[in-house]
Amino acid sequence: MRAALFVTCVNDALYPRTGIAVVRLLERLGVQVDFPAAQSCCGQPQYNTGYRHEAEPLLRRTAAAFAGYDHVVTPSGSCAAMVREHYPRIGRRAAEEGRGGELAELAGDLVPRVHELTEFLVDVLGVTDVGACFPHTVTYHPSCHGLRSLGLGERPRRLLAAVKGLELVELPGAEECCGFGGTFAVKNPDVSAAMGTDKTAAARATGAEVLCGADNSCLAHLGGILHRAGDPMRTLHLAEILAATEEDPLEEDPLKEDPLKEDPLP
Repeated sequence: MRAALFVTCVNDALYPRTGIAVVRLLERLGVQVDFPAAQSCCGQPQYNTGYRHEAEPLLRRTAAAFAGYDHVVTPSGSCAAMVREHYPRIGRRAAEEGRGGELAELAGDLVPRVHELTEFLVDVLGVTDVGACFPHTVTYHPSCHGLRSLGLGERPRRLLAAVKGLELVELPGAEECCGFGGTFAVKNPDVSAAMGTDKTAAARATGAEVLCGADNSCLAHLGGILHRAGDPMRTLHLAEILAATEEDPLEEDPLKEDPLKEDPLP
């Protein structure tokens, strides 16, 4: 099977290890992974701040970058939801406003081929035990886009529960938003910080060593709060846990200092 990696802007700029982990994981499962270099921002920041027309060229570019692939895999529920939920709306609006049906056709072709990573593993590859080994206690935060937009449900937890040596502890109030919300954190910083503080307090109460998620945007927000509080709890993307094995563990202990994961956002 051949798939394209849609790495996303946040991972490309701040968390390249997550993209590397996805490739490492999928290749171990027999998937040939390509990285189309023409990919760029999916247009979510523009769309969410009301610049709908400015998102149209990015829809066109994304569709062109991933043309010809049966499967497009992304380690981001946020960007997967942008493509699956909002690209069709952008296309319909363009047609209604008399700018032609090209964007709607491009969106209609791309949408069914885009999978968030855990969806791809569980629904397409049909696996929950990916042969991972991660001997740490972990609690999982479900991001809003994955939980509400994509309906990932128990897929991430099923994958974590099958990891050798991993002790999965439930996060109190797991379904509550962490407060990041992309531009919400910029427009409402005090509310965002308060929500993030509540979420990290709940995570600390579990006694887990690692706060895991499937969206690095949320983990950047929560990791920044933990770091500024001097808390030893680390944040780690699900893909990096699933990529680790006994024979080939993570390159460095995630509980040690990692400059890529220290307060990446101001």
